[in-house]
Amino acid sequence: MHSSAVFLIEFGALILGLGLLGRFAGRFQFSPIPLYLLAGLAFGEGGVLPLGTSEEFVAVGAEIGVILLLLMLGLEYTASDLVTNLKTHYPAGLVDAALNALPGAALAVLLGWGPVAAVVLAGVTWISSSGVIAKVLGDLGRLGNRETPTILSILVLEDLSMAVYLPVVTALLAGTSLAAGSVTLAIALGVAGLVLVVAVRYGRHISRFVSSDDPEKLLLVVLGLTLLVAGLAQQLQVSAAVGAFLVGIALSGEVAEGAHTLLAPLRDLFAAVFFVFFGLHTDPATIPPVLLPALALAVVTTLTKIATGYWAARRAGISVKGRWRAGGALVARGEFSIVIAGLAVTAGIEPSLGPLATSYVLILVIIGPLTARFTEPVALWVTGRLRGPAPAPDAAVPASERPVDDHDAVGR
Repeated sequence: MHSSAVFLIEFGALILGLGLLGRFAGRFQFSPIPLYLLAGLAFGEGGVLPLGTSEEFVAVGAEIGVILLLLMLGLEYTASDLVTNLKTHYPAGLVDAALNALPGAALAVLLGWGPVAAVVLAGVTWISSSGVIAKVLGDLGRLGNRETPTILSILVLEDLSMAVYLPVVTALLAGTSLAAGSVTLAIALGVAGLVLVVAVRYGRHISRFVSSDDPEKLLLVVLGLTLLVAGLAQQLQVSAAVGAFLVGIALSGEVAEGAHTLLAPLRDLFAAVFFVFFGLHTDPATIPPVLLPALALAVVTTLTKIATGYWAARRAGISVKGRWRAGGALVARGEFSIVIAGLAVTAGIEPSLGPLATSYVLILVIIGPLTARFTEPVALWVTGRLRGPAPAPDAAVPASERPVDDHDAVGR
């Protein structure tokens, strides 16, 4: 009875604290993720007020948080959209992977962490935060800009790549043999391909089966189906997160919209618990030794993400201003980076990987909104200084021949 009361007090205080932190972040219009991570550091081992009784429940809530994050991400896209993005924008996805995964892998090798840690850290530095970036674009009023579809295409390709990457990492962390890992990857690819085919051809039928006018029934069916598929995927050594992502892709239309509305509060709750749980497993005393490498990695991958967005927007025919805006918007890392690092922390492959990933995400989730806002004006100012005084203007150039600024080109 006493332990039950302690659990309720601890967990209630934790949820209340997260709510207050979220409100604080919303007031100042920045992502609450760094505050959640800091809360986890405060409540974990070596923190100010370590949790005891409720930690096991927090672990279960964190796993549900990852599943809901990936489900909601899948609900944002239809299978046909994904196929179109793959066909049209795959070169940008390849450039994104090369420029942003290699710095993480290189640092792990330089630190002597081994090949498995290198693969994990490559994923941490590669994947941008879809949630943070979408919020920043909305706050800045850029959802209608010409460069925004390019940004979203890169994010979609990153999300799709997780269907392949996560099973590979799971197999590596489990220490399975090459043959077993190949079988796991083949199963993951086969399941993902099958779900995409079924979603394209029979998505309407699936959505009709799940659909309900009663919000309660819709919530229960979608949540139950997601947890069931996630559990089956994990049983097949694929990934619960990938299973949830594929369920989200298979649902479309009014069902996807209704599920998104109903599940958003649950996602926010359990996602916050997940970030706290990651922080719980990171001793604050282990962060100072890895802070300098994390900062160096953040600087390098900030530049590579800006280069990625610039190149992709240039390939799409966007003007110079839009290219810089696209690059600056992609910098933030968040939920996926922590998900990947969390797998490694649970497997215990490298004690310093968790603290480094925490520091890295904290830095970039704070810097990301700033680069989204200021990359364009700073880059134009620097290039203008390097080129010297601008020539006398467009007085002689007819208005019809002057370049169009992408900022107001679409949806205005």
